Amino acid sequence: MGMDRVFWFSAFVIGYTYLGYPLLLAAWARAARRPNRKADVGEYRNWPSISIVLAVRNEAARLPARIDNLLQLNYPGRRELIVVSNGSTDGTRDVLAEYADRVQAVEIPAGGKARALNAGVSIAAGDILIFADARQQFSADALVELAANFIDSEVGGATGELVLDSECGETTSSVGESVGLYWKYEKWLRRNESAVWSTLGATGAIYAIRRELWRPLPADALLDDVLVPMRVVLDGRRIVFDEKARAYDHASTDAASETRRKTRTLAGNYQILAQEPRLLVPVLNPVWLQYMSHKVSRLFVPWALIAAFVASAVLAPSHWFFTAALSMQIAFYGLAAIGAALEARERRGFLNQVSAVAEGKGAR
Repeated sequence: MGMDRVFWFSAFVIGYTYLGYPLLLAAWARAARRPNRKADVGEYRNWPSISIVLAVRNEAARLPARIDNLLQLNYPGRRELIVVSNGSTDGTRDVLAEYADRVQAVEIPAGGKARALNAGVSIAAGDILIFADARQQFSADALVELAANFIDSEVGGATGELVLDSECGETTSSVGESVGLYWKYEKWLRRNESAVWSTLGATGAIYAIRRELWRPLPADALLDDVLVPMRVVLDGRRIVFDEKARAYDHASTDAASETRRKTRTLAGNYQILAQEPRLLVPVLNPVWLQYMSHKVSRLFVPWALIAAFVASAVLAPSHWFFTAALSMQIAFYGLAAIGAALEARERRGFLNQVSAVAEGKGAR
């Protein structure tokens, strides 16, 4: 393949992933919307029993507020709260002892979130499993809004909306702002994929599935919030996106932690292809086109970026277009490097201020 073809193929992969597919999806959702049947929260009476499963590790500091939030939520049906301590070494056990009459506590050796979820689900009695994290807070009606989706027999799961403070302009960090913008884009995709048939994953902070559809996770699973929903979809059910079921969180303001999160997500998506190869087979995966466009194509984007850069560098002497393309890429990567350097300097400055204050208090 000539270098010009390498460049154009790489450009197509990048362009289709982040522009072409969203345009296709928008038109698809408009032309063939398939809304799910949802119970009227105010009128419905036959609420299913639910089990809330919360996996934690060394979260003693924020666990009381989280448990209080989950216990105080509005839900007229039968519910239980299961908290799995995944090898915690802080005061998690003491916190759970204070809620012994209202929370089922499970302690397991440290072994990853997947094992913790398996342990929690193994004792769950509810018809609907609801998964949550320790960091977030749920809106008052989050449980009823999630559960109301299961009146539709085609719905196997429902994912709520995670609202970040950066989406509301409540952060001054450039990293937080960029995370907020990206998250708005991601939720737009999920909203429209849900309208077409099903989302391709869930928000790990707030999602639910039918108990009967649960299958134990591999112990090393990295992305339960993608693997669990996609297994439900492979079984012929929908995962719907419900904006009324909300969880609230703070956006990451640390570039290093955000990089680690994205690296883990990328590795997790590769892992899922090995765990569920059926996802790559069109006749077995009801959302094959969406999955290939949204998930798999993103795995190729880093390689496409490298290939486009190398190809434009080789072709730059032969045509002004490739010279311009190379210049734009150099400018883009240069600005990204400058932004990362400035963010690192701001972080160092903040840490120095904290250290100075701490030393001053110590001196007194």
